[in-house]
Amino acid sequence: MEEARQHASVKGGGRQIIDTGWDTGRRLTFSHAVKKGNMLFLSGLIGTVDDRGHVISVGDIAAQTREIYEKVGIILKKAGATFDDVVKTTDYVTTFENYKATADVRREFFSEPFPAATGILVSGLLRKDALIEIDVIAILDK
Repeated sequence: MEEARQHASVKGGGRQIIDTGWDTGRRLTFSHAVKKGNMLFLSGLIGTVDDRGHVISVGDIAAQTREIYEKVGIILKKAGATFDDVVKTTDYVTTFENYKATADVRREFFSEPFPAATGILVSGLLRKDALIEIDVIAILDK
């Protein structure tokens, strides 16, 4: 798998995979974060899961969002970025119930002006108890 990741980096013309060091990332067929030029893309993060892959904060979209942004912060730091570099987030949610609570969580991590945000209602996510999954795009200074 590591050889395939290195090959993808070379084949992708300068793409750099950001190694989170998380065991889950080594079992996935995609990377948590990829950087090309000054663009950083973080793909499909969900809230915390236990060793068996079960979502921990079942039923609490605000807690799941907070857990995701904590992961985002770790990845941004590893890529040499901060929340101020984020220009766009996409929320994939399975319910709009209590979705407004995620705005308060965003304010804990982002300062004004806030990055653009899109919310998309989906029928389900990879983990059945996940209520939200977030993609992030950041633009870094070269």
